Amino acid sequence: SDTTAVDPNKYPFETVEPKWQKYWEENQTFKTPERDLSKEKMYILDMFPYPSGAGLHVGHPEGYTASDITARYYRMKNYDILHPIGWDSFGLPAEQFAIQNNVHPEVTTKANIANFKRQLKMLGFSYDWDREIATTDVDYVKWTQWIFLKLFEKGLASQNSIPVNWCPALGTVLANEEIINGKSERGDHDVVRLPLRQWQLKITEYAERLADGLEGLNWPSGTKVSQEQWIGKSTGTTA
Repeated sequence: SDTTAVDPNKYPFETVEPKWQKYWEENQTFKTPERDLSKEKMYILDMFPYPSGAGLHVGHPEGYTASDITARYYRMKNYDILHPIGWDSFGLPAEQFAIQNNVHPEVTTKANIANFKRQLKMLGFSYDWDREIATTDVDYVKWTQWIFLKLFEKGLASQNSIPVNWCPALGTVLANEEIINGKSERGDHDVVRLPLRQWQLKITEYAERLADGLEGLNWPSGTKVSQEQWIGKSTGTTA
């Protein structure tokens, strides 16, 4: 017989976690229920990860653990919880990963998503996997195109020549937040300022409304300040 002593002070994660993760998946424990109007509801959304690397890094579970604690807390308070997950699979990070590995981005993205998903399930987050999406899915892309067309029809999308942060090595425009000391955050390439014709969304049309809306939000003050800076509301002067 097995006489191996069990240390009562050690958490046997090797057996406990796979057991319950299997149970949750087989019983769809975290599936979003049909809406019960008698219950309070809560929508908890993480920033979808970029499948632009071979796997998760420590920053992913750091944020996802906090939101998962929130989701589990409100489930225990009998809330209807919608806690989905997906993959931000378009854009620069996924493209650069494919270029670096000399593989078509569709191939690298699918492989990375499969590994990211495996790792997230090992961590035991309470996502509704039935609602998993990737931003490269055709059924998802058509709705982003529909939204853009509606913005264009309302005069909220237009092409203009404006100064931008251009990175020749990456072949794309970068946001201010993607630049550190004149270099691209990804790859440490030179960035230059030059005029370029591109599509713009007229978020400034709603700057005052967006900024005023921050006042009623129960957010940390630092987060509110960051949002105000991104919104870029400006006040004129009288000459």
